[in-house]
Amino acid sequence: MSTEPRAALARLVGALEAHLDAVERRRSETDRVVKDAYQSLADAFEVYDEALYDVFDEVTPFVLFDDSDEDDDDSDDEDDDDDSDDDDSDDDDSDDDDSDDDEDEDEDDTRPRL
Repeated sequence: MSTEPRAALARLVGALEAHLDAVERRRSETDRVVKDAYQSLADAFEVYDEALYDVFDEVTPFVLFDDSDEDDDDSDDEDDDDDSDDDDSDDDDSDDDDSDDDEDEDEDDTRPRL
């Protein structure tokens, strides 16, 4: 079943507007309306991207992240941090400036993923 790209684009734009409306009216961090709008937006994007590919053999430059991907990435990051800590323990000359760099990196990790 092939969707017309223009129709899929119209649905995507509507989903973007609905998501913005939901975010502007958010009542809490776990607001169900925002979560539903987020999922509708992700679904609309996938339909548009597939329609674009089916009709024009073209794709968008965007990638959707799955919640399970985020969990996997977090555990990989923790493993990498553990490995780097082991390397530091072998050095007798520990440098306190390195710990400041680690804190800056941790702050960057708090951004939400799309």
